[in-house]
Amino acid sequence: MKKQLLSFAATAGILFSTFVGSASAHENIYNVQSGDTLWKISQANKVSVSDLKTWNHLTSDNLYVNQKLSLLAPHSHELVAPTYTVQKGDTLYLISVRFKLSIAQLKSLNHLTSDTIYVGQVLKINAGGTSNPVPAPTVSKAQLAIDEAKKYIGTPYLWGGNTPSGFDCSGLTSYVFNKVGVTIPRTSATQWSGLKAVSSPNPGDLVFFETYAPGPTHVGIYIGNNQFIQAGSKGVSIADMTNSYWKPRYLGARTAF
Repeated sequence: MKKQLLSFAATAGILFSTFVGSASAHENIYNVQSGDTLWKISQANKVSVSDLKTWNHLTSDNLYVNQKLSLLAPHSHELVAPTYTVQKGDTLYLISVRFKLSIAQLKSLNHLTSDTIYVGQVLKINAGGTSNPVPAPTVSKAQLAIDEAKKYIGTPYLWGGNTPSGFDCSGLTSYVFNKVGVTIPRTSATQWSGLKAVSSPNPGDLVFFETYAPGPTHVGIYIGNNQFIQAGSKGVSIADMTNSYWKPRYLGARTAF
C-alpha cells in the first residue's frame, strides 16, 4: 500500500511539474535589467533579435530598465484589434499608407467626421483581428502638398478666400502649404518675391502666370506632366500649362522646399 501511495505521489508530482512548466512557458516574460541589450537577451533565451523585436513591436534596439519583453511568439487567441497612437507630424494619409488602409476606412473605423487628428489620439487600425503595419513611408512635403490640394478640387472660387468654403489662387496655395507644415506668404506677388526661383518646376513647386495685370497675378501647385492645381474662376481644378491660354502667360516657378 505504501509503495502504491509513493508511486501515485511521484506520478502526481510529475504531472504537476509538467503543468507548471507549461504555464511558465506560456507566460514567458522577461524583465529588462540594467546593462541588458537585445543581443544579450536573445543569446540567454535562445531567440533571435529580430523575433524579439517583432513579438514586442519594437522599432529600435533601445530598451529601458523594467521593460517587459515577451520571449514567445503571440498566440492567435491572444490577438486583439490593434490601435495606433497618433504621433507629431502624422496625417490620416500617412497612417493609412502605413497600415494599408484607405482614409475612408480609417475614418469609418474611428467615427471621424473630418481629417483632423491630434497627437496622442488612439486610432483603431483594424475592425477586429490583426493588422500588419509596414515601415512608415518617407513622403515628401511636396507630395503631401499635392495630395492635400487634390482634396479641394471642385471647391468654388472666392476672391480673397483662403478656406475650404472658397479659395482664390494664392488662398489655395497658402492654405495647402500651411496644412502640411510649410509657411509661405499669402498673395501670389509675395509668394513670387519671397520664395526661391527654380529654372523648371518639380512636383510641389509653385507656378506663376501673368493674367489680368502685369506681374505674377495667378499661382498654382505644379503636379507634373505640365499640369497644375489652381483656384480659377470655375473653382479648384487641374489645368494644363501648355494650353493656348496658360502657355503664353507663364512667368516661372518658385519652390518652398
